[in-house]
Amino acid sequence: MMQIDLQKELNGANGPLQLDVKLDVQVGSFTSIYGRSGAGKTSILRMLAGLMTPDKGTIQVNNIIWFDMAQSINVSPQKRNVGFVFQDYTLFPNMDVKEQLTYALRKGDDSSVVQKLLDIMDLVKLKDAYPKTLSGGQKQRVALARALVQKPRLLLLDEPFAALDRGMRVKLQDYVLEAHVLFGLTTIMVSHDIAEIYKMSDLTIVIDDGKVTKLGKPQDIFANHEVSGKFQFTGEVVTIVEQDFLLIISILIGSDFVKVIGSRDEVGPLKIGDKVMVASKAFNPIVKIIKS
Repeated sequence: MMQIDLQKELNGANGPLQLDVKLDVQVGSFTSIYGRSGAGKTSILRMLAGLMTPDKGTIQVNNIIWFDMAQSINVSPQKRNVGFVFQDYTLFPNMDVKEQLTYALRKGDDSSVVQKLLDIMDLVKLKDAYPKTLSGGQKQRVALARALVQKPRLLLLDEPFAALDRGMRVKLQDYVLEAHVLFGLTTIMVSHDIAEIYKMSDLTIVIDDGKVTKLGKPQDIFANHEVSGKFQFTGEVVTIVEQDFLLIISILIGSDFVKVIGSRDEVGPLKIGDKVMVASKAFNPIVKIIKS
């Protein structure tokens, strides 16, 4: 169990912000942090990684103390065994892909993990390429693989897919989920993408003005509770065509499109770009807007 109790005065978008967060995170879980820009999400990751020092509080992982202000304990980032992936990749320009991963190996570690990650992240054909020749999605895969080389006990992801197109986002989400399971990681991800949170997370934490306002499973936080059924998928509305008294709604779910027919009364004030949940009810598909 990760027990997190953090207090820190930050400079928020609207002036001073008092971060005050208390959380228990199950080891081996995939947790997402959601909230407005400037709410303190990235600061939580930085404090967990040891890159920012809380004003007060504690961080304890499986009964091992990483930080305790009262006891003057502050374990260095190198000793916390944390993998941190930023939005800006931060690759070494003078190293090829394989060298990036090899450089991240801890002394004495089995180097076979490098080849395993090249395979998982679909980087084998790019192992001799340098960062300047790689696309944004390829660079992000390298950054993720490099973070995983050290087999971290905690993987921290700060909106890792935000700058990528939807197709590449979906692929990278799958890569991360595969690695999360394969390496038995505890993963905490900051994301603004509700569909992404639905797909990847066991637990979602909503942060507002430095405080936890909601905590639970994604479907409990974002979905309309009156919806139930045999299946539920999340996606994004791409087109809405009105025909007679019905709507034909095209929804992008992952990399696939589905069409759902419904009435305006059933669907509500839907518009292109809305995040929605598609579920079954009485054997008929229905669409509900996801609450942000």
